[in-house]
Amino acid sequence: MWPIFDQKLARYRELEGLQADPGIAGNPAKSSAVNREHGALSKAVLPYLEYQRIDVAIQQAEQLLVEPDADMREMAEVELAELRPQLAALKEKIEDQLLTDPEEEFDSLILEIRAGTGGDEAALFAGDLYEMYIRYARTKGWAVEEIGHSPGAAGGFKEMVLSLKGDGAFPHLRFESGGHRVQRVPKTETQGRIQTSMATVGVMPEPDQVQVEIDPEDLEIETMRAGGAGGQHVNKTESAVRIWYKRGTADEIEVKCQDGRSQHKNKDQAMRVLRSRVYEAHQQKLHKERADMRRSLIGGGDRSERIRTYNFPDGRITDHRIGLSVFKLMEILGGGLDHLIVPMRAFDKQEKLTAAAAGK
Repeated sequence: MWPIFDQKLARYRELEGLQADPGIAGNPAKSSAVNREHGALSKAVLPYLEYQRIDVAIQQAEQLLVEPDADMREMAEVELAELRPQLAALKEKIEDQLLTDPEEEFDSLILEIRAGTGGDEAALFAGDLYEMYIRYARTKGWAVEEIGHSPGAAGGFKEMVLSLKGDGAFPHLRFESGGHRVQRVPKTETQGRIQTSMATVGVMPEPDQVQVEIDPEDLEIETMRAGGAGGQHVNKTESAVRIWYKRGTADEIEVKCQDGRSQHKNKDQAMRVLRSRVYEAHQQKLHKERADMRRSLIGGGDRSERIRTYNFPDGRITDHRIGLSVFKLMEILGGGLDHLIVPMRAFDKQEKLTAAAAGK
């Protein structure tokens, strides 16, 4: 049913053989690597083995249903009544495992929102997206921390960087990355003409220092006075921090943080964003082949790719990746984002199950 699990099982058996190999057991480094991989695979393989065992038991019990002995048939029916729900629960568990990439099990993420084309209206729309995600996070009970922002001249934001932390935060928001387009009449428009503006969203898992280790020698750090409003503090204190990372990616990565009052806090927050961007760049390189295969179906999460349109005159939001239109625009902007996220995750699950059935 799931060829991919047959492959995992074959590797699991191979590792069991390696664990019994004296040459491996006598080498601490090799033994540790084998045991670690074996333990990681057991999370997927053991439920699969139990599924196979119950499936065989069900087939055997079903054969007894045609027995002439009434007691045997009754016993088989009782056994099937117990085994079939167990098999269904295991099937659901195994399918859910296909949704989770072990390399993406994070309880925290970095959310970046940037105004795109459209001037002041784009900044206002970026502010609307910010409010939408904040309200959605509150409905889920996630912790929200603002890392940095740049306000728009007429309101909203040119840029907003947040940290969201809580159960299921990354799996729920991972498909929000991309271009978000808005169609509406701006507040400054006197003739009622509809304007199209853009904002981009980036969702990156937030790894810790252990998951992403950055060599200080690969960093160039600059301190400066914070720009924007802030009174005497801005004028007298070099609290803003800019960090360049110059290794391991095709292009150098630059992060700037100036919202905190202290240089130490700004450096810490900048490093958090940097680790997420380094991890994201590494994952994009590592999984490019897989991403290319699936991009035509659900999109690659590239921030320049348009994923959604918010049409205010019609009260409609359309997700272009799965062809879904929902006429609940204000409810969604008010935090009801599950109207879009649930179908997107269901679509992704079905695609993964189809790929698993094909042994991909």
